[in-house]
Amino acid sequence: MDWVDLHSDTVTRPTRAMRAAMLDAEVGDDVYGEDPAVNALQQRLAGDLGFEAGLFVPSGTQSNLLALMTHCERGDEYIVGADAHTYKFEGGGAAVLGSIQPQPIAHDVDGSLPLDKVAVAIKPIDPHFARTRLLALENTWHGRIMSMDYIRAARDFTKERGLALHLDGARLYNAAVASGVRPREITQHFDSVSICLSKGLGAPVGSVLVGSVALVDKARRWRKVAGGGWRQAGMLAAACMHALDHHVERLADDHARAARLAEGLSDIPGVKLLGLHTNMVFIDVPAECLRGLDAHLRAASVRIGIGYLPTLRLVTHLDIDDAGVERVIDAFRLFFAG
Repeated sequence: MDWVDLHSDTVTRPTRAMRAAMLDAEVGDDVYGEDPAVNALQQRLAGDLGFEAGLFVPSGTQSNLLALMTHCERGDEYIVGADAHTYKFEGGGAAVLGSIQPQPIAHDVDGSLPLDKVAVAIKPIDPHFARTRLLALENTWHGRIMSMDYIRAARDFTKERGLALHLDGARLYNAAVASGVRPREITQHFDSVSICLSKGLGAPVGSVLVGSVALVDKARRWRKVAGGGWRQAGMLAAACMHALDHHVERLADDHARAARLAEGLSDIPGVKLLGLHTNMVFIDVPAECLRGLDAHLRAASVRIGIGYLPTLRLVTHLDIDDAGVERVIDAFRLFFAG
């Protein structure tokens, strides 16, 4: 039986059509700027999202790191959510490699950072303090969509205070599809955006950082310093281009399947539905059930991310179909019926 893997939307596998596009890609040496498929991807995303240039990199973690190191110098500071990916889940790269101090702020429930609290966190111009240079936001955040009103307010706020504004847009296209807006309507308010193509869009690897020509040129140097220069990367860029051509509108299917999953789990005794946000379902189960639930689901060829906390996240994606959702619901129902 094939696995139904709801651990993350990073587990997607390239489709046959995507593999064919990779096989047919025209390639060159990207370190020299000579890979036509990479160049086409960079130009397309920059143009689509309203920027001058783009830079194809191996991961969203590296894309965000390059943005932080481009906006900030040693001894500078960026303001970020206390549960944001760039702060909590990227190995402390900005501090370790960029000597950039993070200033975390508690998120509101929708993932935004209260601008009054951000204002208090901005350091005065004084040699005692790190220099506050950047506000970093995330959309989606735990599947939650940041409102356009908030994004516009954050842009006005940062302009007034002389800060740059970066977006970790790992799931930008989920946010755009769920909101019914073009991605550019979101990204036009930012100085730089990191877009991940290996999550819901289903490419095997790759992210793109977009911004001004000057920003991307500086980021390209840091990519080389960080060991991120790659050669014939066009096969990967072709997979990303295929994802943009064929896998954006279908994100609505992931959202619909997450809604069905939430509906099916919500009436099972022992399962508490905490939230449904785009392609993510959050539930609570009794802590004493975790190990047994994990074993039961694996026996049914269902995988979810189970650790030591009773809160669980189930993520729909390209490789999850309607039948898979029903299998997951049935497996939960059987476990808690026993």
